[in-house]
Amino acid sequence: MSGPAKPTLLIVFHTQSGRTGRLCEAVARGARREDGTKLVVRRAFDATAADLVECSAVIFGTPENFGYMSGALKDFFDRTYDATKDRTPRKPWAMFVSAGNDGTGAIREVSRIALGYGLKQVADPVLCVGEVTDEHERRCEELGHTLAAGLALDVF
Repeated sequence: MSGPAKPTLLIVFHTQSGRTGRLCEAVARGARREDGTKLVVRRAFDATAADLVECSAVIFGTPENFGYMSGALKDFFDRTYDATKDRTPRKPWAMFVSAGNDGTGAIREVSRIALGYGLKQVADPVLCVGEVTDEHERRCEELGHTLAAGLALDVF
């Protein structure tokens, strides 16, 4: 006999140069520290509407491209919005951004889209400008652990 299903934390991300991928690995490392949560990691082009509907919370990860989110993450939003917009109200979310500039455009636009989905932001965005540092990775690990622990403790 098994106990209740663990809540699922979904990470949807895109990486080109590898910087956002390193940050995603740090987020996942942090999330894995929490035994009470299941982790699912999907590249943005591979993530589906079902992934978003079935998860308990989601973390989006994107590089800043021309002051905006990656085209891959925008594609995910375009493909999943109609199928999920009424099925994700108040679902917890957070994000991390790898930026070469200031990252504010990517943060602003992902936040606007998440609002349209009815998602509930539960952590400040983690913004990593320039090359990935140990501090960036530490902050991303903390983000992953915070969301996973919050799900396991049912605080969201």
